[in-house]
Amino acid sequence: MLRSGMLRVAGNQRVERIVRESRLTQPLVGRFVADEQLEGAINETQVLNAAGMSVTLDMLGENVIDDIEATDAYHAYLAILDRIGQVSIDANISIKLTMLGLDISEPIAATKLEQLVAHAADRRNFVRIDMEGSAYTDRTLALFRHVHDQYPDSVGIVLQSCLHRTDHDIEEMIAREARVRLVKGAYKEPPSIAYRQKRDVDAAYRRQAKRLLDAGHYPAIATHDTAIIHMVKEYAQQNSIDASRFEFQMLYGIRRDLQYQLTLDGYRMRVYVPYGDSWYPYFVRRLAERPANILFVARNLFKA
Repeated sequence: MLRSGMLRVAGNQRVERIVRESRLTQPLVGRFVADEQLEGAINETQVLNAAGMSVTLDMLGENVIDDIEATDAYHAYLAILDRIGQVSIDANISIKLTMLGLDISEPIAATKLEQLVAHAADRRNFVRIDMEGSAYTDRTLALFRHVHDQYPDSVGIVLQSCLHRTDHDIEEMIAREARVRLVKGAYKEPPSIAYRQKRDVDAAYRRQAKRLLDAGHYPAIATHDTAIIHMVKEYAQQNSIDASRFEFQMLYGIRRDLQYQLTLDGYRMRVYVPYGDSWYPYFVRRLAERPANILFVARNLFKA
């Protein structure tokens, strides 16, 4: 119930205004969001690279409502790819199709996506298409298939274990040798299409992670769950799956100790580094995953 309530708050403009104006929450925001500007995120990337970790840069934002905003986001994504090349950092990018105009027109988003991935391919880089709420799943996968057919080495997809459909989607991605980032899922979905109990989501994630380790093309195991990480390490060792065939992924600011330890242990680690001024919905979703942080905000947000 607490998580559901926090996810509803993610769209509340009044609460957003209070959070943005409160100096008390800024240290916590800074824990999860690298900076409001690209250069700040680049600086954080260089620190992580120096420690042996790769990075995915995630420009925060979603659901643009006109083509001007979509075009601005498209050019910003191009600029990130160019900046990565200029400073020679080990990083790729993550994008949301609603930032490229999927809510406006599927052809608009498709054109921008194809041009963006072509730009990444020219620079020998990589674009990960994030999976948004279930209302976008079919359209996201359709656009991914289209661009993956043209640039199979330059684009990957995210799949959410909480959805009932994901076992089938994983088999399709294995067949087309697509790179999958496996996550549990951060959106509130109806029980008709998604698992609602943590134990069921965890069971699905374990099952799907094993399948990707067995047959997937360089899967990304994106989790902070230490029990699942231990399972993945054991499964890989027992089945002679070399650590170079997959990578762990974690979010910036979450379990930094574990990120460093896995890197020291010889596993590939990629950190998602979010940045930008549209950080509020992302920030609330991170709070919803960590009750201790919710209590911190509740104690401090409305203090005089």
